[in-house]
Amino acid sequence: MLTRLDLRGFTGCLTDVLPRPEPVSDNVTEVVRSIIAAVRERGDEALAEFTERFDGASPPSPRIGRPEMEEALQRVGVEVRKALLASAEAIRGHHATQVRPEMRHEAGGLEVRSIPRPVRRAGCYVPGGRATYPSTLLMTAVPARVAGVDEVVVCVPPGSDGLIPDATLAAAAVAGVDAVHPVGGAQAIAALAYGTASIDPVDVIVGPGNVYVAVAKQEVAGAVGIPVGFTGPSEVVVIADATVPPEFAAVDVVVQAEHGPDGLAWLITWDEAVADAAEGAIEEIVAASPRRSDIEATLAVAGICVLVDGPVEALAVADEIAPEHLQLMCADAGELALKVRNAGAVFCGPWSPASLGDYMAGPSHVLPTAGTARFAGALTVSDFTKDVHVVTADRTAIERLGPHIVTLAEVEGLDAHAESVRMRLSDA
Repeated sequence: MLTRLDLRGFTGCLTDVLPRPEPVSDNVTEVVRSIIAAVRERGDEALAEFTERFDGASPPSPRIGRPEMEEALQRVGVEVRKALLASAEAIRGHHATQVRPEMRHEAGGLEVRSIPRPVRRAGCYVPGGRATYPSTLLMTAVPARVAGVDEVVVCVPPGSDGLIPDATLAAAAVAGVDAVHPVGGAQAIAALAYGTASIDPVDVIVGPGNVYVAVAKQEVAGAVGIPVGFTGPSEVVVIADATVPPEFAAVDVVVQAEHGPDGLAWLITWDEAVADAAEGAIEEIVAASPRRSDIEATLAVAGICVLVDGPVEALAVADEIAPEHLQLMCADAGELALKVRNAGAVFCGPWSPASLGDYMAGPSHVLPTAGTARFAGALTVSDFTKDVHVVTADRTAIERLGPHIVTLAEVEGLDAHAESVRMRLSDA
């Protein structure tokens, strides 16, 4: 079920031999651009057409408010309500540690204050279609609230009945969301970025989605803030050895493949017996899974088992892939984790599955995919804030720094810049 790649003894360039997902096709980009253009031109009318075409739905209202969310919270079962509240508490607690105070630097009559300011409006995209993701709503909206965002809205694809699942609306109530809009896909991103009659434009758009959603966010970047990571189809790399039950490694490879096509699910080991046992367990798990077709679709294209010489080589492969989730299910996992350079999130040991991060660890499960973990990380409070610098100088600071300013301005040929300081130096 996994494609076997034997790199034992390999000394060449990993980039040349490791399979990678195909780049986004021009066709996807063209489709996304046409959707964005239609939404900008025709607003809600285009949203209704795309929702009917792609979701087979006609929502009764383009906006769901707080009363409907609170009603959904009462309708869900007690255990669901408890789980949502527990997850929100963990997310809130973790992200509260990221809130930065004002920073102040003083030097010889110069004072610079860096003041974190939240954006006014944030849009959270929550996927739908194959599954319901109240967890993603919490993982995007709660950090926004912790950051101090004034208004948080959510877009989520409706079901075929035109409605949003109660669990998702209940999560919106728990997270303190202001409005939920039953619209998904690239059209939702366009609406959040540029606005329609029913959806006001936002300052930042966050949240994962399929390739169309991810490309749409790239296309609207500049008109609206977009975190730098490409948050597309789900990925996992599991590094395992004989110290962990092979069933653990197997199920955790399957976990991310469960999200459906275009993802990535890798097992890396230096023990061929572990590879054989884990692959056998994967086959059994997939055969019994209610989401068998989604898992098989992912594994057929991007299910890889890599044999390497040892932990160092395993980590080199993982760093080259730069996966969304990296699980270190091997001896000395904690020490190995300190050497990881490229991964959205790292999970250490047999009792730390990626599922823990998906729901209850606290950090947002919105993570970089498609290799963007080389330069991007998880969604954080900083994605909803920006620094405003307040600069105050006195006469002594201008006397001290002014000559350097004049010199640099003259080098750049910007005489007015230089003159603005010369006047002050002359006056001083």
